[in-house]
Amino acid sequence: MNIIVAFAKAQDTQNFKSILSRGGFDQVSTCTSGAQALSLMDDLGSGVIICGYRLSDMLYSQLLEDLPAYFKMVLVASAAKAPEEPKADNFIYLESPAQRADLFSTITLMMEGVSRDRRKAKERRMKRSDEDRKVIDAAKSILMERHHMTEPEAHKYLQKCAMDSGTDLLETAEMIISLTNI
Repeated sequence: MNIIVAFAKAQDTQNFKSILSRGGFDQVSTCTSGAQALSLMDDLGSGVIICGYRLSDMLYSQLLEDLPAYFKMVLVASAAKAPEEPKADNFIYLESPAQRADLFSTITLMMEGVSRDRRKAKERRMKRSDEDRKVIDAAKSILMERHHMTEPEAHKYLQKCAMDSGTDLLETAEMIISLTNI
Protein backbone atom coordinates (compact mmCIF):
# COMPACT_ATOMS: atom_id res chain seq x y z
CA MET A 1 0.00 0.00 0.00
CA ASN A 2 1.23 3.49 -0.84
CA ILE A 3 2.10 6.13 1.74
CA ILE A 4 2.78 9.78 0.98
CA VAL A 5 4.49 11.96 3.58
CA ALA A 6 3.88 15.69 3.05
CA PHE A 7 5.28 18.39 5.31
CA ALA A 8 6.42 21.93 4.48
CA LYS A 9 9.97 21.16 5.64
CA ALA A 10 11.88 18.56 3.63
CA GLN A 11 13.72 17.46 6.79
CA ASP A 12 10.40 16.55 8.44
CA THR A 13 9.38 14.45 5.44
CA GLN A 14 12.69 12.58 5.53
CA ASN A 15 12.40 11.98 9.28
CA PHE A 16 8.92 10.51 8.88
CA LYS A 17 10.03 8.41 5.90
CA SER A 18 12.91 7.02 7.95
CA ILE A 19 10.61 6.18 10.88
CA LEU A 20 8.14 4.48 8.55
CA SER A 21 10.87 2.51 6.77
CA ARG A 22 12.18 1.22 10.09
CA GLY A 23 8.60 0.23 10.92
CA GLY A 24 8.32 -1.91 7.79
CA PHE A 25 6.45 0.54 5.55
CA ASP A 26 8.42 0.44 2.30
CA GLN A 27 6.34 2.26 -0.32
CA VAL A 28 6.80 5.80 1.00
CA SER A 29 6.89 8.89 -1.23
CA THR A 30 7.67 12.37 0.08
CA CYS A 31 6.80 15.92 -0.92
CA THR A 32 6.54 19.42 0.55
CA SER A 33 3.54 20.90 -1.27
CA GLY A 34 -0.11 20.09 -1.72
CA ALA A 35 0.24 20.23 -5.50
CA GLN A 36 3.00 17.61 -5.39
CA ALA A 37 0.89 15.48 -3.05
CA LEU A 38 -2.13 15.61 -5.36
CA SER A 39 0.04 14.68 -8.32
CA LEU A 40 1.51 11.73 -6.41
CA MET A 41 -1.99 10.62 -5.40
CA ASP A 42 -3.11 10.70 -9.03
CA ASP A 43 -0.10 8.58 -10.01
CA LEU A 44 -0.45 6.08 -7.15
CA GLY A 45 -4.23 5.65 -7.18
CA SER A 46 -4.73 4.72 -3.52
CA GLY A 47 -3.09 4.87 -0.13
CA VAL A 48 -2.58 7.05 2.92
CA ILE A 49 -1.17 10.56 3.12
CA ILE A 50 0.50 11.73 6.32
CA CYS A 51 0.80 15.49 6.47
CA GLY A 52 1.33 18.48 8.68
CA TYR A 53 -1.09 21.34 9.29
CA ARG A 54 0.57 23.60 6.71
CA LEU A 55 2.28 22.59 3.48
CA SER A 56 4.34 24.98 1.37
CA ASP A 57 1.33 25.97 -0.78
CA MET A 58 -1.82 25.10 1.18
CA LEU A 59 -3.31 23.99 4.48
CA TYR A 60 -4.19 20.36 5.17
CA SER A 61 -7.91 21.27 4.98
CA GLN A 62 -7.55 22.39 1.37
CA LEU A 63 -5.72 19.18 0.51
CA LEU A 64 -8.43 17.16 2.29
CA GLU A 65 -11.11 18.78 0.09
CA ASP A 66 -9.32 17.51 -3.04
CA LEU A 67 -8.41 14.09 -1.62
CA PRO A 68 -9.06 11.34 -4.19
CA ALA A 69 -11.59 8.66 -3.32
CA TYR A 70 -9.06 5.95 -2.47
CA PHE A 71 -6.83 8.01 -0.21
CA LYS A 72 -7.11 8.66 3.50
CA MET A 73 -5.34 11.41 5.46
CA VAL A 74 -3.50 11.39 8.77
CA LEU A 75 -2.89 14.91 10.09
CA VAL A 76 0.04 15.15 12.50
CA ALA A 77 -0.05 18.52 14.25
CA SER A 78 0.19 20.19 17.63
CA ALA A 79 -2.83 20.34 19.93
CA ALA A 80 -3.19 24.03 19.05
CA LYS A 81 -3.77 23.07 15.40
CA ALA A 82 -6.20 20.24 16.15
CA PRO A 83 -9.37 20.29 14.05
CA GLU A 84 -12.40 21.44 16.03
CA GLU A 85 -14.67 18.73 14.71
CA PRO A 86 -14.17 15.38 13.03
CA LYS A 87 -13.78 15.90 9.29
CA ALA A 88 -14.76 12.64 7.63
CA ASP A 89 -14.18 8.90 7.62
CA ASN A 90 -11.11 9.45 5.41
CA PHE A 91 -9.38 11.63 8.03
CA ILE A 92 -7.66 11.06 11.38
CA TYR A 93 -5.82 13.57 13.57
CA LEU A 94 -2.76 12.56 15.61
CA GLU A 95 -1.33 14.99 18.13
CA SER A 96 2.34 15.83 17.63
CA PRO A 97 4.67 14.46 18.79
CA ALA A 98 3.00 11.21 17.79
CA GLN A 99 4.08 7.96 19.38
CA ARG A 100 5.44 5.42 16.88
CA ALA A 101 2.97 2.75 17.99
CA ASP A 102 0.04 5.15 17.53
CA LEU A 103 1.33 6.24 14.13
CA PHE A 104 1.87 2.67 12.92
CA SER A 105 -1.49 1.40 14.16
CA THR A 106 -3.31 4.40 12.67
CA ILE A 107 -1.63 3.92 9.29
CA THR A 108 -2.38 0.20 9.33
CA LEU A 109 -6.03 0.87 10.21
CA MET A 110 -6.38 3.45 7.44
CA MET A 111 -4.69 1.19 4.88
CA GLU A 112 -7.18 -1.55 5.76
CA GLY A 113 -9.97 1.00 5.21
CA VAL A 114 -8.62 1.88 1.76
CA SER A 115 -8.40 -1.81 0.85
CA ARG A 116 -11.96 -2.38 2.08
CA ASP A 117 -13.25 0.60 0.06
CA ARG A 118 -11.52 -0.69 -3.07
CA ARG A 119 -12.95 -4.20 -2.56
CA LYS A 120 -16.47 -2.81 -2.17
CA ALA A 121 -16.09 -0.70 -5.31
CA LYS A 122 -14.85 -3.75 -7.22
CA GLU A 123 -17.85 -5.76 -6.01
CA ARG A 124 -20.18 -2.97 -7.19
CA ARG A 125 -18.47 -2.96 -10.59
CA MET A 126 -18.87 -6.71 -10.85
CA LYS A 127 -22.61 -6.36 -10.20
CA ARG A 128 -23.17 -3.95 -13.09
CA SER A 129 -26.02 -4.86 -15.37
CA ASP A 130 -25.45 -5.75 -19.01
CA GLU A 131 -27.09 -2.45 -19.93
CA ASP A 132 -24.60 -0.50 -17.77
CA ARG A 133 -21.65 -2.40 -19.25
CA LYS A 134 -22.87 -1.58 -22.76
CA VAL A 135 -22.96 2.15 -21.93
CA ILE A 136 -19.45 2.03 -20.46
CA ASP A 137 -18.16 0.03 -23.44
CA ALA A 138 -19.75 2.55 -25.83
CA ALA A 139 -17.98 5.42 -24.07
CA LYS A 140 -14.67 3.54 -24.20
CA SER A 141 -15.20 2.90 -27.92
CA ILE A 142 -15.70 6.61 -28.51
CA LEU A 143 -12.50 7.42 -26.63
CA MET A 144 -10.58 4.72 -28.47
CA GLU A 145 -11.83 5.90 -31.86
CA ARG A 146 -11.54 9.66 -31.42
CA HIS A 147 -8.48 9.84 -29.20
CA HIS A 148 -6.63 6.75 -30.42
CA MET A 149 -6.55 5.16 -26.96
CA THR A 150 -6.20 1.50 -26.16
CA GLU A 151 -9.04 -0.14 -24.21
CA PRO A 152 -7.10 -0.02 -20.89
CA GLU A 153 -6.21 3.65 -21.50
CA ALA A 154 -9.85 4.50 -22.22
CA HIS A 155 -10.98 2.67 -19.10
CA LYS A 156 -8.38 4.43 -16.95
CA TYR A 157 -9.40 7.77 -18.47
CA LEU A 158 -13.06 7.08 -17.61
CA GLN A 159 -12.09 6.15 -14.05
CA LYS A 160 -10.02 9.30 -13.60
CA CYS A 161 -12.78 11.52 -14.98
CA ALA A 162 -15.28 9.84 -12.67
CA MET A 163 -13.02 10.33 -9.67
CA ASP A 164 -12.23 13.96 -10.57
CA SER A 165 -15.90 14.84 -11.10
CA GLY A 166 -17.19 12.88 -8.12
CA THR A 167 -19.47 10.72 -10.25
CA ASP A 168 -19.54 7.01 -10.81
CA LEU A 169 -18.18 5.33 -13.92
CA LEU A 170 -21.61 4.88 -15.50
CA GLU A 171 -22.53 8.57 -15.16
CA THR A 172 -19.17 9.58 -16.63
CA ALA A 173 -19.68 7.20 -19.57
CA GLU A 174 -23.14 8.66 -20.14
CA MET A 175 -21.69 12.20 -20.14
CA ILE A 176 -19.07 11.26 -22.74
CA ILE A 177 -21.73 9.70 -24.96
CA SER A 178 -24.03 12.72 -24.61
CA LEU A 179 -21.19 15.12 -25.44
CA THR A 180 -20.47 13.29 -28.67
CA ASN A 181 -24.12 13.59 -29.71
CA ILE A 182 -24.08 17.39 -29.54
